[in-house]
Order: sequence, then structure tokens, then C-alpha cells
Amino acid sequence: MYAGLQELGVANGEDLKETLTNCTEPLKAIEQFQTENGVLLPSLQYALPFLDLHGTPRLEFHQSVFDELREKLLERVSAIALEGKVEERYKKLEDLLEKSFSLVKMPSIQPVVMCVMKHLPKVPEKKLKLVMADKDLYKACAVEVKRQIWQDNQALFGDEVSPLLKQYILEKENILFSNDISFLQNFFSPSPKTRRQGEVVQKLTQMIGKNVKLYDMVLQFLRTLFLRTRNVHYCTLRAELLMSLHDLEISEICTVDPCHKFTWCLDACIREKFVDNKRARELQGFLDGVKKGQEQVLGDLSMILCDPFAINTLALSTIRHLQDLVGQDTLPRESPDLLLLLRMLSLGQGAWDMIDSQVFKEPKMEAELITRFLPLLMSFVVDDHTFTVDQKLPSEEKGPIPYPSAIPEAFTKFLQENRIACEIGLYYILHITKQRNKNAFLRLLPALVETFSDLAFSDIFLHLLTGNLTLLSDEFALEEFCTSLFDGFFLTACSRKENVHRHVLRLLLHLHHKVAPAKLESLQKALEPTKQSGEAVKELYNQLSEKLELRKPSPAEVTETPSMELPLPTVPTPASR
Repeated sequence: MYAGLQELGVANGEDLKETLTNCTEPLKAIEQFQTENGVLLPSLQYALPFLDLHGTPRLEFHQSVFDELREKLLERVSAIALEGKVEERYKKLEDLLEKSFSLVKMPSIQPVVMCVMKHLPKVPEKKLKLVMADKDLYKACAVEVKRQIWQDNQALFGDEVSPLLKQYILEKENILFSNDISFLQNFFSPSPKTRRQGEVVQKLTQMIGKNVKLYDMVLQFLRTLFLRTRNVHYCTLRAELLMSLHDLEISEICTVDPCHKFTWCLDACIREKFVDNKRARELQGFLDGVKKGQEQVLGDLSMILCDPFAINTLALSTIRHLQDLVGQDTLPRESPDLLLLLRMLSLGQGAWDMIDSQVFKEPKMEAELITRFLPLLMSFVVDDHTFTVDQKLPSEEKGPIPYPSAIPEAFTKFLQENRIACEIGLYYILHITKQRNKNAFLRLLPALVETFSDLAFSDIFLHLLTGNLTLLSDEFALEEFCTSLFDGFFLTACSRKENVHRHVLRLLLHLHHKVAPAKLESLQKALEPTKQSGEAVKELYNQLSEKLELRKPSPAEVTETPSMELPLPTVPTPASR
């Protein structure tokens, strides 16, 4: 409590204890100690007895004076940090720190010492080491001081950042597995600016401040974790962090990050969920502007394009472009904007391989993707238009024309072997589901059972699909629809992929009342958790079971209701005479 006072020549509790131990008249010794160490103000000597008369303890008076002086001192330190020439003010603060640092462990004085350190752009190395070595001091110091400690202690900074990164990933997963299923509000609904206001992004932004070295460390952590886990949410955080610093106009960092302007332009596209012609030209300019010898920047650009929010925007824009091309009778290879979207999708999807191999070169686009797969998707759009027109024509002379049911073998093969084709194909299926196009959905659904890297069973796709399926809720009453969706798709992966098990249970929790009772009963049996199932699956299954139990009719309703007809009274026949 009195640490450091002796070094400054100020008497403390130990001095008083020693005085009282060695004196013959304790009362006189106490009075002398008060005179020597009290507030040296002559007029105060007459005021203190007046306080005594009002029953105010001396401790309370001295504490209030001390608190007031400390506040004034804190204000003065903050003022010194802003006034005069830079060299002069920092010299004053350094002198003040030298005089006061010995009191840093004294709780009542500690705020002043910490305030002085906070305003110094470079705290002496020796003092930083003392702070770092003491857990309580390290915890108490301001983030401005911690930054100076962190920049030379990557392991310590990593310990501070790691829980935040775990929290961020958990938050993203919680959204994907939320029980609130809707096609209106999904994972991609929040705007980029709203997402950047999240707790983790804001804390990391504050921890980094204007320190380029700390920013580089965080980026290195994100690259390492992305490589280790393949979790694309780290790519989202990489983009969000840069744009959060952009919002605060931290030019010290934004000007040295070569991805800044590209990310800024892409951020605007993500906000609109579409890449328009003007921004497409800008993005192309950034990609074409990567000079020889600077190819390493492609690693960071690919990571930013691997952000699910960027992939979502690029894929949605691709589907929209394909629909426009159908109306214009134009082939995909003749559209520069479409080719640019594919180029960026390819760069984003190849992020992990590029960073892992350290070969910074844009992935080569397969010609067949443009010449065969995309025209195939366009033919599906034409099939839909043709079927719709046929349905409107008078049907006197012809029978009903069935919707095409066969899937071209090439489509299934592309979804299995080509990552970009698979991504675009999945977004096309999301598009037709959102259009409530049951026929097209059931036609293409079998192709999803086996896809490139099981992309059709990824959390993001299943999250979006379950949301869009709510638009087809009335179809869940049909045996054919449920068999195709559950038996033909979902249940093929439930036993080997727990995330699929969770998404099916989420969907049934939302739409169980639409499913036919017999089908629901068989699904409940098929989805029963095993011993190896995680707690999340068991919890969802229990919730579903409880809901289904509530829907069962009560025993009273099941028993036969008594007849409301009253029995006719028996009338005796007249006696024969």
C-alpha cells in the first residue's frame, strides 16, 4: 500500500509504527507526525478543529483532499500532453514518470502514473519490462502502453488476440445454426458497416490503433489460422478489420496495405450485393495493376475474395448476368463483365492453395467452364421460360407438357469436378428455390448428393437453402417432395456429417407442422441421435420431439365421443282384451 514512498523521502505507515515503538509519549509523537506530514497550509490549522466539532474524521478530510488533488493532476497530465512543442511536452512527461514510477504499485497513485505512461509515445524499455513482469500492473495499464509492449512480444499479443478470434468464429457459427429460419433474414443480411460494429472487430481495431506492426501481426495470425483450419470466416475478419480502420481514417495503416482500395471497392459491391459495370472496371484495374515482383499481394487479394460475403456477391452477380445474357441471345464468352466475375471467383476459391504453396499466380480458368457449363445453366433458364409459356397456351389440341426431368450428365460432372462450376451451380439452385420453382429444384436436387469437396453440405449453403425452402413450405405435405428432399439429399449425409444433421433438425423445427404425419414419424426415427452425436444435435432433437409430442391429440380426444342422440322411451302396448 505504501510502496515507493520511502524512495521519495515521504513518511509512511512503517515510519509511524517505528516512531510509536521507540517513544515514551505516544500522543506527542502522533501530534508531531501529523504536523510534519499533514497539509502544510497555515490557515488549515484553525479549520481542522472546526471539522472535529462536526464529527468529520481526519481520514475522511485528507482522503477528499487527496482525491481532488489526484483529479487535478490527471487533468494537468492530459493538458501537458497536448501543449507546447512535441519535444518539450514529452520531456516533461518523461521527467514526471521518472519521479512518480516508484509509486506505480500504490493503488491511490497508480492512475496518475498510468496516465503519464499512456501519453508517452515511447515509454522507457526498462519500465515497460517492469510493467510486463507484473500481472496486476499489466492489467491496469492503458491499451496505448500495451501496444508498446505487444509490438516486441508477439507471443503475448497472440495470447490477447486468440480468445477474440475464437469468439468471432463462434459468433459466425451461431448465426449459421440459428433456429430462426427465414429467407428474408439470413447470414448475409447485415450490411458491411453493421458487421464492422461487432465487438471483436472493434476490440481488435482498438488494440491495433495506428500501429502497423501490430496490424501485420494480426494479419499473420489470420493467414496461419486460415491455413490450419480452412475456415473462411478468417477471410471475412481480414476484410472487416481493414475496413474498420478505413472508417476511422487510420491512414498510417490504410496507405501501406496494398489491398486497401480493392477492399474498399469490393465492400461497396457487397453492400449492394451486386458488381455493377463501373466497379467491375475498377476491380479489374486493381488486378491488372499487380506489377512484376509484387505478385505476393495476390495472396492477400485472394484471401479478401475468399470472404463468404465476397463470394456471395460475385455468385449472385454471375447468376444475374447469365439471366441477362439469355434475354440478349449472347454467349458467356462474349461478356467481359461475366469473365471478370469468374476471374475473381477463381482467385477467391484458390486462396488456400495459393497461400499454402506460396506460388502467387492467378489460377488458370478452364475453358469448358465458359464454353460448356455456363451455356448449360442458361439452357435451364430457357427450359423454365419454355415450360411457363407452354402452360399458358391453349391446351385443346395437345396434352399437358411435362417439365424436363433429366439432368444432363455434364452438369453433374461439372459439380463434382470443378469448384467454380459447383459454386455457381449451387447459387443457381438457391436462385430457383427463392423463385418457388419446385419443378426446377426437384430436377437438379439429385446432382447435389455428390459435389466438389461436399460444397452442397457446407454450412453456408445449407443455411441459405433451409431459409429459401420456407418459401416452398406447402410442398412439404407432398410425399414425393419430402422423399426427394430428405431421403434423396439430406439423409444421404446425416450419418457422416453432423452439421447436416443439425440443419435438417433446424428445418423440421420450423416446418414440422407442414409435413405429413407418417413421413414425420419416419424422419423422427431416421434423425434420432447416436451415442457419437454432439450435444447440439441432441438438444435440437429433444426440442423437435417436444414439439411433436405437443401436437399429438390427447387421450380424451382419441376415445370415442358419446352419441348425442337420446334413447326413445319405451311405450307399453295396450293390454289385449
